[in-house]
Amino acid sequence: MTKTITRVYNDYASAELAVRELKNAGLGDSHIGIVASNAEGWHKPGGGDVDPKHDKDRDGKDDRSEGAVTGGGLGAIAGGVAGVAAGLGALAIPGIGPVVAAGWLASLAAGAVAGGATGGIIGALVESGTSKENAELYAEALRRGGAVVTAKVPDAEETKYAAIMDTSAFDIASRETAYRSSGWKGYDPAAPSYDTDQVRKEREAYRL
Repeated sequence: MTKTITRVYNDYASAELAVRELKNAGLGDSHIGIVASNAEGWHKPGGGDVDPKHDKDRDGKDDRSEGAVTGGGLGAIAGGVAGVAAGLGALAIPGIGPVVAAGWLASLAAGAVAGGATGGIIGALVESGTSKENAELYAEALRRGGAVVTAKVPDAEETKYAAIMDTSAFDIASRETAYRSSGWKGYDPAAPSYDTDQVRKEREAYRL
C-alpha cells in the first residue's frame, strides 16, 4: 500500500530541491509530481530573452526550465508519462493562473482541465487523495507564487519521505490563517492571477 504526501513551497526552487532529495533517497520518478506557479513567466517554452543569472551555461535557456526538461531537475519525473507530462508542461488554470507541472500530478491536472473539472489542479489533488478543503488551500498557494510537490510512498516509509519534504516546505496551517485574514474564503475561479510584483511581495511577507 502507498500513501500520498503533499507539501507546499514558497517557489519552484524550493520545490525542486525537495524533489531532488526525494529522488536521492530512492523514490522513483513515477511516484513524484510537481506543480509550480509560472506567474513570473520564468518558464518560456520556445525560448526568448533569459536573465543571465538563470543561464549559467550560457545556452540561451533558463536553467530552471532547462533542468526540468532535460532531466537534470524535474524532467526525469516525467519519464515514461505520455502527453503533456513528458517534460515540464504549461497550464493556465482559472482562479490560479499560469502554472507548470511535471510527473503524475501533471497528467492528472491536464486531464482535469481538459475535462472541465473544478480548478483543474484541485480536481487532480482530490483524485490523488487530498481533501477538497486542503486542495483549495494548495491552489491558493499556487496562485500566490508557490509550488506543490506530491509523492506516492510506501506506507512503511511515510515518515522518512515526509521528513525530507518538510525540510523546505512552509507551514500550511499558519499560511491558511494568513490567507483567511486577508479575506480569502476558498477557491474562486474568477480570482485574478498574481503578477510578478504581487508574487515578490507575497514571498517577502513570509521571509524571516
